[in-house]
Amino acid sequence: MRERFTCIDLGTSYCPCHLAESGDCILCSQLRGKCFCDCKDWNGVCVYSEFCNNKKKAKEGRKTYDCKVIEIKKYAEDILSIKIQVTRQFAFDLSNPGSYVFVRKAEEGYFDTPISIVETNPEEEWIEFIVKIAGVKTKQLEELNLNDIVKVRGPYFNGVFGRKEIYKLKEEQVLIIGRNVGLAPVVPVIKRLTRENNKIYLLKDLAGINKDFLKEELDNYNPIIEENEIISNGKLTDWIKERINYYINKGVSHIHIGGADIITYLVIEYLNDINRNDITLSCCNNFKMACGEGVCGACTIRYDGDKVRRYCKYQTDPRTVFKGRWLI
Repeated sequence: MRERFTCIDLGTSYCPCHLAESGDCILCSQLRGKCFCDCKDWNGVCVYSEFCNNKKKAKEGRKTYDCKVIEIKKYAEDILSIKIQVTRQFAFDLSNPGSYVFVRKAEEGYFDTPISIVETNPEEEWIEFIVKIAGVKTKQLEELNLNDIVKVRGPYFNGVFGRKEIYKLKEEQVLIIGRNVGLAPVVPVIKRLTRENNKIYLLKDLAGINKDFLKEELDNYNPIIEENEIISNGKLTDWIKERINYYINKGVSHIHIGGADIITYLVIEYLNDINRNDITLSCCNNFKMACGEGVCGACTIRYDGDKVRRYCKYQTDPRTVFKGRWLI
């Protein structure tokens, strides 16, 4: 079956981007140097035409804003919730599943960290995100205090694979599997699904985080929650397999996974084993990112046939992401 994909920025105010200038556009064959048009999945926008109309230059990219820290919560030694003041439009732009920003301390000239949005409130003009303190870039955010200023670059949108499937769901039954800090980007997905009258079942594994982690945010949408261990020794637990089977038999048509790639990979493998490839999937995007524009190569992965994909922009189905991927 031919792979279906798109660019997350197609048709936005950020298209065409620098990839069009360099001859590396994800979608347009002519901008990649071919002499013919080969738009396999017409999305209603001609990138080549937009590029020519813009004097063959990339449009202005994302801007960086100075934002004030208005709330900090600590859920574990290495997990923080940070709420910052932003403009109403910026909060609105980040309200959909998969939205994320790059954040750094105001004193830092670079080394910004990509972080998924947990909750937004355009009326009160704030956004909330969860930070796991894991390395050099996130440790600087641990030093933040109330009223400090942070540099925030965005908005970016490709924090979720299978976004098209999420947007199709209306009055369906949906199973969500989330583990540890991977539960954070699940909240906007639940928010979207709730708005479309979907019934949501959440299987969560806090994996050592405080019981209050995201409780307030999840209570706003009232999913049916079960909690237990999801993965052990690199394998799905018997409990999670039994619950997946149970909810599929109950009528679930879609599964969303928030957590490490190994969980998504094992869920896909398990669905293959029980011959349920009819179940649609979505998952969080865990690829390393540095620029968010497809230029730096941090998110670039090679596949069979020497295909190169830039996953800060490349939007596709989770099964496609893990099929034929070079692991070294």
